[in-house]
Amino acid sequence: MWKNRNVWILLCGELIAGIGLWTGIIGNLEFLQQHVPSDFLKSLILFTGLLAGVIVAPLAGRIIDSNSKKKVMIYASFGRMISVLFMFLAIEFGSVWWMVCFMISIQLSAAFYFPALQALVPMVVKENDLLQMNGAHMNMTTIARIIGTALAGVMLVFMSLYSLYLASFVAYGFLLFSTYLLSVEEDDKMVNMPKKDKKAASFKEVLPVLKGLPIAMTALILTMIPMLFLGGFNLMVIAISELQQDPTIKGLIYTVEGCFFMLGAYLVKRVADKINPITLMFVITGVVAVIHLSLYFAEIKWLALTSFGFFGLAIGFFFPITATIFQTKVPKEFHGRFFSFRSMLDRVMFQVVLLATGLFLDTIGFQYMVLVFGTISLIIVGYFAFKHWKPNTTIQEPLPHEQKASSV
Repeated sequence: MWKNRNVWILLCGELIAGIGLWTGIIGNLEFLQQHVPSDFLKSLILFTGLLAGVIVAPLAGRIIDSNSKKKVMIYASFGRMISVLFMFLAIEFGSVWWMVCFMISIQLSAAFYFPALQALVPMVVKENDLLQMNGAHMNMTTIARIIGTALAGVMLVFMSLYSLYLASFVAYGFLLFSTYLLSVEEDDKMVNMPKKDKKAASFKEVLPVLKGLPIAMTALILTMIPMLFLGGFNLMVIAISELQQDPTIKGLIYTVEGCFFMLGAYLVKRVADKINPITLMFVITGVVAVIHLSLYFAEIKWLALTSFGFFGLAIGFFFPITATIFQTKVPKEFHGRFFSFRSMLDRVMFQVVLLATGLFLDTIGFQYMVLVFGTISLIIVGYFAFKHWKPNTTIQEPLPHEQKASSV
């Protein structure tokens, strides 16, 4: 896999673009802090972009499935560059409305880019390398997040807000150039189909396909469990900081979680070669549920750090495994619509969990909230684990690298 030129193009492009993305995110927060005094209005502005991404997801899925994935990624990368121009106007005129235009356009581009990327990865590497590739890609996004946020912090001290978005603009330009360099043999069946058939490719066809794929459906539902944790992650970190009366714990939590996430994504291929990935998926989600419950004792510093460390390790395993299941089990002609559907669900779930976390923190408090979320997670895992191990079940199917090992 590491001798594959396309792999390095994708990973290097993701690293540079990810740095640009996170410098832009820090710039967004700084601009909002300067021009929008209300926290509620800030959340509405951020929500506007996410809503635009959800609305366009069905269209994005159809376009990705009926056109070249590479071309979709190129146009989406170009759209990212155009969106940054709106922020230059927002800074120049001190206008929040231009920032709203930026949030909408950047999320529209993301709604096309990321599902197309997920659909392209199985065309770049062999099936038995997908798990390793997904783990490496997620590690690259984590490294980009660490570098991007640190770089943005330094730039805000010594340079203007323009510099952050200029860095984003250059990074997206590099992504556009690197995507253009990809050499991928795509399935001409969907790319060259008549326009009449392209229009007939319905987004709704994803649901019947999922019903016939128990593994994919189970993995999709189990994704809710880490999302119950991730959706309120930032609010939980703030609550723990207040609980311990220690502002430094916030940085430690983010550092520990990020480092263990990278460790999990690095080890996932080796562990999945020895343990059935489907079984591993259930074990991981069960661990995440227990971790949620363990935060009832978050006033103990070492226990809080340990819990977030195990959570980072768990999702470092979980997301590459589920991505590989989706890429190998869902038919390729549905990849664009499926990954757009998944992106839409993730965005909606994230917002629902974020709002629920804020509501619970204001009403029942942090410790009872984690008990509620942890219990819900355990019930979901227990129900689907019971279905999975029932006699005559059809959920358990080997992944590509397992098939290879059994044939040997």
